[in-house]
Amino acid sequence: MIRLVIAEDQVLLRQGLVRLLNQQPDLQVVADVGDGRAAVATVEALQPDLVLMDLRMPEMDGVAATQEICDLLPNTKVVILTTFDDDESVTAALQAGAIGYLLKDTPAEDLAQAIRAAHKGYAQLAPGLMTKVMAPSPAPTSTSAPTASQAQQLAKLTPREREVLSLIATGANNQEIAEILSISRKTVKNHVSNILGRLDMRDRTQAALFASSFLSPQFSASDAVTE
Repeated sequence: MIRLVIAEDQVLLRQGLVRLLNQQPDLQVVADVGDGRAAVATVEALQPDLVLMDLRMPEMDGVAATQEICDLLPNTKVVILTTFDDDESVTAALQAGAIGYLLKDTPAEDLAQAIRAAHKGYAQLAPGLMTKVMAPSPAPTSTSAPTASQAQQLAKLTPREREVLSLIATGANNQEIAEILSISRKTVKNHVSNILGRLDMRDRTQAALFASSFLSPQFSASDAVTE
């Protein structure tokens, strides 16, 4: 059973989400709240598996609440559910630690499936948002200190780990990466764990954002090296 907290300030929508998700045999809404500060307090008290988080709420917005929850309880996943799909909102939420970013017009069954996938650790983005996340960053200037620092982080990875990271940046899951590189899912899982550890990152969403600065997402099986 996946235990959920819903943070949504619109009462009718929140009640509808509670009814909808509780109909799923493997999902249980243990609490629902109407503002970001209450979300943080409730999550700290109940320690659910996943939080479905609105962005625009009173007291504390969804980005700030997500940041606090991810800092306090790194094992609790946060999935944003909002009407806003602008670049700034998407980037801010993912950088705060959200593992997913969905829009409120997501079909009910797709929402339930996204919650299950996020609970397993797979990043979830609404259709069309991947291009926003993976959009090329502006070319850095020669005096850009962060670029040099990030390059040092990239140098910590082995060639195979850089390949896996490049595929993570495309949104590929472990099974897809395993098929492209002709390795087992267990080996992929080990590589992902090593990547997150070497780069000191919380999850694959952070890794994907990092990779978009350095690695081309157009990776094919012909580029793979022997394991």
